[in-house]
Amino acid sequence: MKKVIMVLVCILMAISIAIGGIRIANDLNKKEMLEYIDSFSAVEYENQLTPEYDENGVAYFVTDGEFKVMQLTDVHIGGGFLSKKYDKMAINAMAAMITAEKPDLVVISGDMAATYPHAGTLNNRHSHEMVCRIMEKLGVYWTVNFGNHDSEIYNTLNRSEVADIYEDENLKYCLFDRGPADIFGESNHVINVKNTKGLITKSIFVMDSNAYTDEDPLGLQWIYDNIHQDQIDWYEDTVKELNEYNSNLLASIPEGERPENAEDFTTVQSLLFIHIPLMEVRQAYDEYLAAGGDTENVKYLSGKIGESAPYVYCSMEEEEMFETVLELGSTKAIFFGHDHLNNAVMDYKGVLFSYGFSMDYFAYAGIAKIGSQRGCTIINCSPDTSFEIIHENYYQDKYTPLYEKEVVDLTN
Repeated sequence: MKKVIMVLVCILMAISIAIGGIRIANDLNKKEMLEYIDSFSAVEYENQLTPEYDENGVAYFVTDGEFKVMQLTDVHIGGGFLSKKYDKMAINAMAAMITAEKPDLVVISGDMAATYPHAGTLNNRHSHEMVCRIMEKLGVYWTVNFGNHDSEIYNTLNRSEVADIYEDENLKYCLFDRGPADIFGESNHVINVKNTKGLITKSIFVMDSNAYTDEDPLGLQWIYDNIHQDQIDWYEDTVKELNEYNSNLLASIPEGERPENAEDFTTVQSLLFIHIPLMEVRQAYDEYLAAGGDTENVKYLSGKIGESAPYVYCSMEEEEMFETVLELGSTKAIFFGHDHLNNAVMDYKGVLFSYGFSMDYFAYAGIAKIGSQRGCTIINCSPDTSFEIIHENYYQDKYTPLYEKEVVDLTN
């Protein structure tokens, strides 16, 4: 009996020592990572646009020129001592692309964190704080929507607590808003771009596509949630309010001073950023494959689908988001991430589906050595409400990082 007790005591002591060692390692890692992030410099803008806020607290930018949005997605900061190497790579790449592109707004479309056990920590606070630290250090205006990995069930912080981090009033450049408290999700908000007459030239919707269904809380079966009906209702109501705003303002502007394409402003032209692709993305690609090429509904425009079958890992829960988008006619492009090896752009029934280039160095095994999918997406929004989408690979000469750029395989 005494031997059994001694063995148990030894096991408990070993566990205690191991936990203490991990805690010390992560404390040291956090200190090192913060020093690493602080070594970067702010982006030098010739004339940086500064947002204002309307009477409802909605952020907006004013410009009669082009407005540049950069989409980053699936950064996957592990935040632990075992992911340090990859976290540094991701931060180095983010900073290089933002510094070169000088966007007016950065939208990180989910999975900022990847706080898995093999990162050496379950504390996702560190991951999200690192993202905030580098974005604020760069001094660029930015926002995020949440992905399925930003608050795992085993993480320290839940989704609402993660939202608290991004709503910190000490973040000078972060335009994040968790959205109405009475609807599902924690990152439903809109940012507007207006011209000097006050007309909205582009609305940027950022929405929480949520995480997993109740039958798969750990996400081990890849059973993903979707956008809920109350979120869709909020989107619809907001579009209608913005339409009314623009229509009323147009009516007050003398006819000779209205834009030549004034009718394009009566339905506000918008972009939508989510994380998990809509079910219609899979339907569009399946239709393209079945036909062996473009169809009446689907036009494959650029990029590649690099994931294995079923190619698009979306929710299979029925919802009315895409039908609402079609009915309202406001959103002309939907941007998402989630599937790290996909970067295709497709036109489906007149709406562009655009996968963002992912940042991931850590979540997929061996992905740090693959480079064809890593980069950013640039959306140039013109004052006439039109826009263009450009995918930019990180491994080109115009992106010169502060620290050495890794050598990768660009052929896959």
